[in-house]
Amino acid sequence: MNFPLYIAKRYIFSRSKNNAINIINYIASMGIIVGTMALFVVLSVFSGLKVFSLSFTNEIDPDLKLISTYGKSFLITPDQESEIKKIEGVASYTKIIEERVLFLFKDKQKVTYLKGVDRNYPVVNDIKKKLFTGQWPKPDTYQVVIGYGISRDFSLGILDFENPLQIFAPKPGKGAIENPADAFSKTDVLPVGIYSISEDLDSKYVFADLGLVQELLEYKTNQISGLEFNLKENANESAVRAKLEAIFKNKVTLKNRAQLNESLYRMLNTENIAVYLIFTLVIIVALFNLIGALIMMILEKKGNLKTLFNLGTEISHLRKIFLLQGTLLSVFGGIIGLILGVILVLLQQKYELIMITPTLAFPVVFTTENILIVLATIISLGFLASLIACSRVSKKLLD
Repeated sequence: MNFPLYIAKRYIFSRSKNNAINIINYIASMGIIVGTMALFVVLSVFSGLKVFSLSFTNEIDPDLKLISTYGKSFLITPDQESEIKKIEGVASYTKIIEERVLFLFKDKQKVTYLKGVDRNYPVVNDIKKKLFTGQWPKPDTYQVVIGYGISRDFSLGILDFENPLQIFAPKPGKGAIENPADAFSKTDVLPVGIYSISEDLDSKYVFADLGLVQELLEYKTNQISGLEFNLKENANESAVRAKLEAIFKNKVTLKNRAQLNESLYRMLNTENIAVYLIFTLVIIVALFNLIGALIMMILEKKGNLKTLFNLGTEISHLRKIFLLQGTLLSVFGGIIGLILGVILVLLQQKYELIMITPTLAFPVVFTTENILIVLATIISLGFLASLIACSRVSKKLLD
């Protein structure tokens, strides 16, 4: 048997004659357990908040979005559409046009995005589930769906035939504008539905038929501003990207959900790292108790260490005893803390013990990644703390 490991295990499970040392050991162990549990629970909470925050954008963002690299719009040919349909990883796709326009209703106005979509859009993005009231627009009509935020700002309901919603879009062209009235294309539309996703998105988009938007912007029938793709479950995104770039001869830009919401992902990841570092600092402070407990143990066992040294045990082996003792304490404490943390997270998932609102439970997500991060953190920090403490064992101390 490994001699230092055998002695280290004996020291862990045996009580000291000095009651103060026992108390310090208990405090050190509790600090490791509570710190580990807190770190795992907080990481699980932030994983839940990340999933919860991204769920809003996932409702309206596609798996992959294609836009022109050299302009606001591009032409798509029937041959290109046929080649897209042959791509193995693509489940469905939809043609879209996005343009900032002016909306006018009675004496109120707002500049936001008009999004023209074809009949495949509800297949690619399950937007119909987010309809607060009303229905999705029928193809080839002047019907639109507005967000709850726009509806609130305009005090606008649905099916108001007497007061249509007016859309003004700049006309394409060059040169000076002599008559301001000729600078805009205008059309009246009828809101037939209201969607509700999140505060930002509810004030961002007005959905209309693709043909209506092409007519308003004076686009050609095959002129669009983008394509949105719904990929198959196990699709190879890189392969799909390569095929699409080949079809459009590298004149397009492709973005997935993370790239479409780059600032949101960056903010959430930064918050996650910041919280991890803060609670890691808490664990570091708690491990000072472990250093103190090991140093007290070294001083108490000084006589035993001197005997072992005189019997021929090397100083490095004596140091290894307390290095292993501290590391094992960190491992055992970390495992117990993780078990308690996992129980808390699973209880929250199943029974919704803590609520944000009366109908919304605090989101938590149980992931293996968080377990590995916590274990790696507590073991590595425990090892460093034990390394600092065991350095007190020296020939000078024994002499």
